[in-house]
Amino acid sequence: MRISVVKEIKPQEERVGLTPANVSELVRSGHTVFVESGAGVSAGFEDAAYQEVGATMTDQDGAWAQAELLIKVKEPIEAEYRYLRSDLTLFTYLHLAADRALTEALLEAGTLSIAYETVQDETGLPLLTPMSEIAGRLAVHAAARHLTRDGNGPGKLLGGAPGVAPGRVVIIGGGAVGANAALLALGMQAEVTVLDMSPKRIRELENILDRRARVLMSNPVTVEEELRNADVVIGAVLVPGRAAPKVVTRDQLSLLKKDALLIDVAIDQGGAFETSHATTYHDPIFEVDGIRHYCVANMPGTVPETATKALTNATMPFIKSIASNGAEYAIVSDAAIAKGVNTASGRLVQPGVMAAFPDLAKESPDASGANGTPTTAGAPA
Repeated sequence: MRISVVKEIKPQEERVGLTPANVSELVRSGHTVFVESGAGVSAGFEDAAYQEVGATMTDQDGAWAQAELLIKVKEPIEAEYRYLRSDLTLFTYLHLAADRALTEALLEAGTLSIAYETVQDETGLPLLTPMSEIAGRLAVHAAARHLTRDGNGPGKLLGGAPGVAPGRVVIIGGGAVGANAALLALGMQAEVTVLDMSPKRIRELENILDRRARVLMSNPVTVEEELRNADVVIGAVLVPGRAAPKVVTRDQLSLLKKDALLIDVAIDQGGAFETSHATTYHDPIFEVDGIRHYCVANMPGTVPETATKALTNATMPFIKSIASNGAEYAIVSDAAIAKGVNTASGRLVQPGVMAAFPDLAKESPDASGANGTPTTAGAPA
């Protein structure tokens, strides 16, 4: 199969879809791999490293044009819509429920799109989890920085000091994002509360966090009680393929202390706070009703070497299956890949996206296998 990797052009996205080691494995299996020049440089992978393992270096146009299977990290942005076509399989993060324009572009082009974030197997969401783990940790790094004066915050140390109370971190959603955020916040000696709706997950979190955090059942009353005392609120909820549920409303901002910080890790999927909108690392913070919001849309992009390796460790088994068996057979034979299908032959086939855009929805083909089961595994990519 002809497989291409392109350079990410979304602002401040430095990851790459395949490492030289991945390319080597695919080439040795008989596939032809095209790599856009410069695609891996920001993640620490020079063009020469790809060439040494048998990749064919090309430009952006060439990489897209020659691909049967196009591997990316982030969803195509408007400048890339012209490359979409009906004989292309696109494998990347898509988050279509929060992006009508891309959804329409994929439907118009007839592209077979498989989204990392909706691939689902018996373990959960294997291609979302590694980025969720990283994003959860980065959320606490962001909290620690933006509570300081240097970060234009109130001048608080997240872990406090002897005789001085630590910062209070409230995490809404106890999946991969929430658990990793809690572990790092505890490591910084913050006071941590995690809210989740699953009794089973609450019990798991008690063990994961070694009972060092308060783990509470999430409901509207408890959320409001926890908001009143929070220094940092981290939104970490997800319904696969669907827009993220809004767990903090605009009216509830009035409950927060004026120097509190909201960090929305679910922003790629539309955001967990009613007042959220996507930001970038260049300008990460905005205020609504005096409350600061941090809503960077591709948080793992700032640690591209670590994030690329973690992501490709997870994606490679699926990439090899699609490349070796062909996309159609891989979808039919592997239920996890089938659940990743978002668009095919000009039709929406992912229930969460169909729910987001009912006017675009078409009858889902049998191969989709998707079910939109709610989870708190994490939201970022």
